[in-house]
Amino acid sequence: MVDRLAIDGPYWRRLARWGSRNGPAWFVRFSPPVLGLAACVLAPGPRRYVVRNLRRVRGERGTLRDAVDVSRTFTTYASCLAEILAAGSQRASLPKAIVRGKPYVFDALADQRGLIFVTAHTAGWETVGPLLSRDHALRLMIAEARERDLATSAIQDEARRAHGLLIVHVGDDPLSALPLVQHLRGGGAVALQIDRVPRRVRARSVAIFDAPGRIPEGPLRLAMLTKAPVVPIFAARTGHKRYELVAYPPIRLTRTSTEVDLDAAARAIAQAMQSFVRAHPTQWFHFSDS
Repeated sequence: MVDRLAIDGPYWRRLARWGSRNGPAWFVRFSPPVLGLAACVLAPGPRRYVVRNLRRVRGERGTLRDAVDVSRTFTTYASCLAEILAAGSQRASLPKAIVRGKPYVFDALADQRGLIFVTAHTAGWETVGPLLSRDHALRLMIAEARERDLATSAIQDEARRAHGLLIVHVGDDPLSALPLVQHLRGGGAVALQIDRVPRRVRARSVAIFDAPGRIPEGPLRLAMLTKAPVVPIFAARTGHKRYELVAYPPIRLTRTSTEVDLDAAARAIAQAMQSFVRAHPTQWFHFSDS
């Protein structure tokens, strides 16, 4: 059953959308952290899960450090959400972003086979993704599993489309991936989040954060089919409408790639995500085990 008051559910998203579109400038900038702290206090379940996740990423740091980092996670999430959902309003504008590892993106683009970005639920991907589209003349398509709550999904998708992003929902039906193949073969870019693996989705086993983990196989099979290079890339929020993107070396697969090659690619993706999240532990948003 969907918790409609969940931190990443429709209630908080509607509230963030209304405030970011209708509130005065000072409210739009300074209220999200306050609301994020309120959500932190009112949501003991997600708060406990964030604590467990932080300890998984950076180890035990003590009760005080946990409290500070949990608060930062909730306030950063709230600020990112408000900036995403402002799309379509009069005050909407693209943020400023620094891209680290830009040569890796240029290297992948030189293949002229489209581009597969693999990323995670980190700060503001939907906000800074359009910058890649603009700066590199890319048509960026976000592929994701449809959320259980259709209202939540609709709110998020509306904001993404207002940012100029294309949205495709993929699922158990193999045909749902066809738009991704066509988009890549037309020279476009596809972004997929790889830090959550839904049930019944094929995945490769990896080691991440000193424990067994899984990386979904879909992006790797898509790379094999289209020969589009895979670039791990993650975003961190550094201030009001300010972000940092970190790209990692491209991973290339072909139709003749072996199981060993797929395992190596999955490990490279896991290592890139681990490197980024350990450097930005409060910018990785996991509020439940779903």
